[in-house]
Amino acid sequence: MALDTAKKAEIIAKYARGDKDTGSTEVQVALITERITYLTEHLKINKKDHSSRLGLLKLVGQRRRLMRYLRKCNLKRYNVIKAELGLRN
Repeated sequence: MALDTAKKAEIIAKYARGDKDTGSTEVQVALITERITYLTEHLKINKKDHSSRLGLLKLVGQRRRLMRYLRKCNLKRYNVIKAELGLRN
């Protein structure tokens, strides 16, 4: 399930670097993290939903790649977003 527009706008406003920033790495990581949280809760209830599990694994991989890119380009922003979202390495 996609995020509703209010929740998405709230996340974008919190992590955006500028007024019209909707696609920076930090915003993408925050949106993906929210979707991962939703899917994790969904899979706790629906244990046999294998297609959602596959989608979850793809999202985790995508977030990992974005975090690797952010760590390579700007370590300071990487540490800030990691701390705010409560992510591990």
